[in-house]
Amino acid sequence: MPTLTIDGQEITVEANTTVLQAAEELGIEIPRFCYHDRLSIAGNCRMCLVEMERAPKPVASCAMPVGEGMVIHTNSPVAEKARKGAMEFLLINHPLDCPICDQGGECDLQDQAVAYGKGDSRFTEHKLSVKDKYLGPLIATSMTRCITCTRCVRFATEIAGVEEIGATFRGEETEIGTYVEEALTSELSGNLADVCPVGALTHRAYAYSSRPWELIKTESVDVHDAVGSNIRIDCRGAEIMRILPRLHEGINEEWLSDRSRYASDGLALQRLDQPYVRVDGKLTPASWETAFAAIKTKLDGLGDDAGGRIAAIAGDMADVEAMLALKELFTALGSTNLDCRQDGAKIEGRHRGGYIFNSSIAGIEDADALLLVGCNPRTEATLVNARIRKRWSAGGFPVGVIGGVDGPGTDLTYKYDYLGAGPATLAEVADGSNAFAKVLADAERPMIIVGSGALARDDGAAVLDLARKAAESTGMIAAEWNGFNVLQRAASRVGGLDLGFLPGEGGRDVAGIVAGAGKGEIDLLWLLGADEIDMATLGKAFVVYQGHHGDAGAHRADVILPGAAYTEKDATWVNTEGRVQHGRRAAYPPGDAREDWTILRAFSAVMGQPLAYDNLAQLRDHMVEVVPGLGVIDEVGPGEMGSFGMPGDLGADGFESPINDYYMANAICRASAVMAECSRLYTGAGGTGEATGTDG
Repeated sequence: MPTLTIDGQEITVEANTTVLQAAEELGIEIPRFCYHDRLSIAGNCRMCLVEMERAPKPVASCAMPVGEGMVIHTNSPVAEKARKGAMEFLLINHPLDCPICDQGGECDLQDQAVAYGKGDSRFTEHKLSVKDKYLGPLIATSMTRCITCTRCVRFATEIAGVEEIGATFRGEETEIGTYVEEALTSELSGNLADVCPVGALTHRAYAYSSRPWELIKTESVDVHDAVGSNIRIDCRGAEIMRILPRLHEGINEEWLSDRSRYASDGLALQRLDQPYVRVDGKLTPASWETAFAAIKTKLDGLGDDAGGRIAAIAGDMADVEAMLALKELFTALGSTNLDCRQDGAKIEGRHRGGYIFNSSIAGIEDADALLLVGCNPRTEATLVNARIRKRWSAGGFPVGVIGGVDGPGTDLTYKYDYLGAGPATLAEVADGSNAFAKVLADAERPMIIVGSGALARDDGAAVLDLARKAAESTGMIAAEWNGFNVLQRAASRVGGLDLGFLPGEGGRDVAGIVAGAGKGEIDLLWLLGADEIDMATLGKAFVVYQGHHGDAGAHRADVILPGAAYTEKDATWVNTEGRVQHGRRAAYPPGDAREDWTILRAFSAVMGQPLAYDNLAQLRDHMVEVVPGLGVIDEVGPGEMGSFGMPGDLGADGFESPINDYYMANAICRASAVMAECSRLYTGAGGTGEATGTDG
C-alpha cells in the first residue's frame, strides 16, 4: 500500500487508487468535469490538474495512480494556473445561456468557473454552434453547451448497457450524439441529465418550469416497482415539479428508472378529489357522510352473513398502514376474503424467505452465477437489472435465462445463455440434467431470481416449489449465503404478505373473489387502489374504490373514496428485499382526498367498529406490535426459509413477461402525458395522458 503526501498531509491508500481519490479521502477538493466515481476514467477535461514534484508538467489527478513517496500540491501556483487555463479553454465555445438554462443553480460549470476560473477570456473569435441531437421524449439537448466530458457516453455504455451514444468527428469538431437520429432505447435515460455537468442534457418535462432554489425538497421512496428506490421530490407549492434519485448504495446507488422519474406529471391528472356515489347508473359527487352512508346501508342489508359476502383486494401501490387498517376493519366485520396478491401469485406468507429477495440487491455484486426464471428484470425492476449488468461487466458471472423474455434475442443489456422457455427446463436444472446446473453447482455464491409473473400462473405454487428445489440442489442456500430470490413487481406485495393480508380460514383469494363477485356470491368488494383486475367480470357486486386516480377501478365503482398518492402521505412500504422504508409527504392530496388509513379509521367508526388508533404514531406502534419486523427501518435481515411452494402438475406453456408496456404499468403512469408519449414511441401503444372523468 503506497504512502504519499498531498498538500502536506501524509496518507496510505490501496494500490491503484488515483491521486484524486486519495485527495478526497483527506477531504481535499479537486475540481473535475469528466470524472465520475461510477464511470470509467476518461481524463479529457483536464480540470483536475495538480502539481506533482519531479514531474515535468501538471498531471491529471483522476487518471494518475498513486505511487510510493509521491508529493502532490493541489493549490500551488502551477496547479491554479493550469486549472484557469483548462477552464478558459472549456469556455471558448460555451454560450452565455445561464439565464435561460435549466441547469442554472445546479451547474458544475458555473460553480467551478467561479471557484477556479480566471474571470475573463482572451478569446474573441465567434463561438461555434452545434446542432441539437434527438435523444427521445425525455431528454432535451442543447449541444452547443457540451464540453465533451463524455460522461453521457460512458453512462449509456457502461451502466445502461445501450451503446447508442458516442463521439463523432475529431478535435474542435467533435460532437456527442446518437449515431442515427433515433430515441435512446433505455429505461435509465433520465440519468443522462443527472451525470451531465453542464446544461447540454436536461429533463425535457421539466424545461423552463422553475429554478432549484424555488423548490421544497422532500426525501421519500418510489413505489412504481418493488425496488424501493430512494428519491427526492421537489415541489413548488402544491405542484410536484420533478422527482430525482437520492443516494442509497444498497438499493439504487444514485440512479433512477425513467418511469419512477417522469411519471410525476400523472400525479396531477385524472385525480379523484371528492367522494362519488353512483346514482341511477351515474357517478355523482357526494360528501364523505353520504358516501359512508351508502356503504353502511349496503353492509347492513347483507344481514348476519355479511362477513362471507364481502371482500377486499389491495392494489400494487398500497402502503402498509392502509393495508393493516383495511385488514382489521374487515376482520371486525367478520370477513376472511382478503388478498394483496392482485396478480394472483401463488405465494404464501408463512415463510418470508419464500417471497423476498434474500441475497439483497447489493448482494448481486457478491454472486458468481445467476439463473433468471420467468422474469425480465429490465422492465420489472430496472435498477436490479442495472446491478446485474454491473456484476456481469466485472467478469466471471455466467447468466442463464428460463423464459420470461421474448425469446433468446431479448436484450437484457448483458449476455446470457437462453436455456429454455418453461417449467420443463427448470425441472432439468433442479434434477441436474441441464448443463447450467453444473455451472451453478460449481459457483461459490450462485443465485436464482424467480419472477413474480412465473408464480402468477395456475401452476405457480409448483413453480415456486421447483425453484426452491433447484436452489437447494445447486448449493444456493447455505449458512453464509442465501441465493434464493423472488423478484416482486409491486411495491405493496412484501408489506402485504408480512401483514398477512391474505385469505383467512375459508377465505377467498383474488381469483375466488372475482369469480364470486361474478356469480353473485360476493356482494361488496372493497378495492384499495386495485386497478389491475378484470372489472368486467365483477357482475353486480357493489364496488367500493379507494384510490387516487380515475382509473379502471374508479370507473367500475359504486362508491369512490378519494385517497392520497404516494407523494402525499407519510407511509411505509417494504421493498422486494424485505427492507422497510418510510415515504414522506411532499404535497397535500387535492380537494377532499385523504390519507388512506384515515378514511378507513373514519368508516370503522360509522360501522360501530372503531379501529384502535387515532393518529399515525399510534397506528405505527400497533403495526410494530402486529409485525415486529416492520419497526426495523432500512435494514435487510435474513428471511426465514422453510417449506414453501407446493408440488404439483406443471404446465407446458413457457413463462411470459408480465409487463407488456413498461410505460403503462399503473394508474399514475396511465394518467401521465409523458409516459403516454413514451408508450406510443417505444411500443406503438399508450393512452392519451388526458383526464377522462369518472362518470362511468
